[in-house]
Amino acid sequence: MATRTAAQHRADVRAAYDAYLATCPARQLLDRISDKWVSLVLNALADGPLRYRDLNRIIAGVSQKMLTQTLRTLERDGLLTRTVTPSVPVRVDYRLTPLGHSLLPVMASIKAWAECHIEEVQTARMDYDRGLAAEPPVPGP
Repeated sequence: MATRTAAQHRADVRAAYDAYLATCPARQLLDRISDKWVSLVLNALADGPLRYRDLNRIIAGVSQKMLTQTLRTLERDGLLTRTVTPSVPVRVDYRLTPLGHSLLPVMASIKAWAECHIEEVQTARMDYDRGLAAEPPVPGP
């Protein structure tokens, strides 16, 4: 049997990931990064580090609980770092890691697409809803 290097082993494992499988770790990651708060936090940090209160101000509608939870999971996933500076009051800054920066173009594109096409989506929703209201109910068994 041929000896394989660690890099070859990692490549084989990576090739075995299939997000269509329920147990695939990539599916868990897709679930995480598709969260609206994750997208907004990553985009907010695109221009540099921000404090918690700045993120809370920029991202309208996010509760303290959801922002804290989102920041913790992004830190755990290696997408951002949390830096505590001892002072009075304590200063906490959040910054994207290189891994977080590598995801940013995708997230920025999705945000831009949503902002650009929201009117078309709203029109499609209204057309769909009008069509559903006009259809007779489907008889049951």
